[in-house]
Amino acid sequence: MQITIKYFGQIVEVTHKTEETLEVSGNQIADVLNTLQAKYIKLKDLGFQIAQNQELVSLNTKISGAEIALLPPFAGG
Repeated sequence: MQITIKYFGQIVEVTHKTEETLEVSGNQIADVLNTLQAKYIKLKDLGFQIAQNQELVSLNTKISGAEIALLPPFAGG
């Protein structure tokens, strides 16, 4: 299945991209993360959250959308 992955913040520094389309096997967000970590080894060292269709999801969430975003930690006040 083809999925558009969007990257933000420090994750862009690792991938050197803000967005890409990948072919992912599997049906859970964890499968997407495994594919990305195999492609970008340094992702394993970063803390981030994952959103699917602009909603935060867990690793065992079923892939149901065509857009996934990796979001670095945000600080606010």
